[in-house]
Amino acid sequence: MQMSYLKKTEYEIILKESFGIIHSCPRCSKKTHFKNTEKFRINANSNKLDIWLIYQCEECKHTLNLAIYERIKVSSTSKEEYQRFLDNDTQLARTYGKSTQLFFKNKADIDFDRLHYEFVKRHEAIESSHFGGRRIVTITNPHQLKIRPEKQIAGVLGLSRSQVRGLLLKGNIELKAALPQLISIEITGEV
Repeated sequence: MQMSYLKKTEYEIILKESFGIIHSCPRCSKKTHFKNTEKFRINANSNKLDIWLIYQCEECKHTLNLAIYERIKVSSTSKEEYQRFLDNDTQLARTYGKSTQLFFKNKADIDFDRLHYEFVKRHEAIESSHFGGRRIVTITNPHQLKIRPEKQIAGVLGLSRSQVRGLLLKGNIELKAALPQLISIEITGEV
């Protein structure tokens, strides 16, 4: 008797670098691409603090400041984090450069066409099953990147998007959930 199984695989979409921005550059007199300089600008006035992440036009080097904190009390941030801002901590700048909330708060247009990301396998488990050989694949998208579900599926399965569309039409792949932060598929046929 052939053993049946259920294989569950979890992937996560990881940004390789900070978001880029499309913004009107006053020096270039047009919309251009801005990139994260991985530097902070800090202004302390009395007991109020402003901290910005500095972006820069790729063409003319004009800068754009994205507000992280505005007019907060100095005591509102930890001494450790404040020191990291002062030191222009690269890792902290990259973390803020991948925060969609920062861009929405600053009304900055993320350049979704120039994203550099990868699919990283986070977990895999095989369980015995009474329903034949099946696979469940989930892909988490913590930054809610605008990537079509079939492109995500193609990326983790190593297929083309047209192959994925064909498998979806045949019923070999069934889309169980399609949310901005997560998709889940069930694979029941040959892939």
